[in-house]
Amino acid sequence: MEMERINEDTIRVLINNNDLDERGITVLDLLGNRKQIEGFFYSILEEVDSEHQFQQDGSVTFQVLPNKNGLELFISKGEHIDQDDSFSNSTTIDNNDIKNSDNYSLNNNDDAYTRNFIIKFNSFEDFISLSKVLRIENGASNLYFYKGKYFLELTFFVNVGGTDEESIKDSLAIAYEYGNKFDKNSRFFYEHGKRIMDTGALELARYYFK
Repeated sequence: MEMERINEDTIRVLINNNDLDERGITVLDLLGNRKQIEGFFYSILEEVDSEHQFQQDGSVTFQVLPNKNGLELFISKGEHIDQDDSFSNSTTIDNNDIKNSDNYSLNNNDDAYTRNFIIKFNSFEDFISLSKVLRIENGASNLYFYKGKYFLELTFFVNVGGTDEESIKDSLAIAYEYGNKFDKNSRFFYEHGKRIMDTGALELARYYFK
């Protein structure tokens, strides 16, 4: 593990895969458990902040850049994070994309229902890039890992808060710039995949991977 002091408010830490192995942890483990993510980051902070300048500050933020060799972690003090950011080659989208999606009614609203879509990514970095540009106001997103690939399940709550078929097509157009449509339904991943980010995968990725 290497540490570099960028300035008086920021530390840059390079954590390679061997460092992760020594701690008995993987990137997938970190993504699947938010408490584990925070605990791991604060343990790194304790190691590199020998003078306790950061730990004494009430406001500390962590920013992560994943790479094939491990993680690049930026630790900053005294920064404010906007809550909207913390948790809050284009493909043509036709009506068949909408019609062929999983469709479920919402019990508390006769006019409301859900649409489910699966996006397959060539790399984890592609998912991170998508998370920075796609925001779903009325819906959910789950990230799965299956046979070495990452898959994002997008669920839209239609006729809730202004979400309609056209807005779904707009969101899918953005998603297909970073990944590909995958024909398996969500039940397939419930049974065969490993869920590593639950419900708010896009928001969680924006929060930790900046």
